[in-house]
Amino acid sequence: MQVAVWDTYVTKKDGTVMHFDIIAPKTIIDAQQIYTFGKAYLTGKGIGDLVLTASECQFCHVENVRPQWEAEILKKGYYIYEMENCN
Repeated sequence: MQVAVWDTYVTKKDGTVMHFDIIAPKTIIDAQQIYTFGKAYLTGKGIGDLVLTASECQFCHVENVRPQWEAEILKKGYYIYEMENCN
């Protein structure tokens, strides 16, 4: 399976910037659907009121799915790869 990686930076209310990737099947080309995945992730973190648009989230590249992502993508439709300030 090939997946699209959407590079995402969201500024939290304390001013720190969360950096994470939204990873979804490359067949999902609707950016609004990707933003919906990101909002679900942020809601799960208790910060669903943060803005998530093209200014914060942009398509980066396509790659082969990594085994550690695949099960969650098949279950939820996406995977979140946390990089910075995601706690």
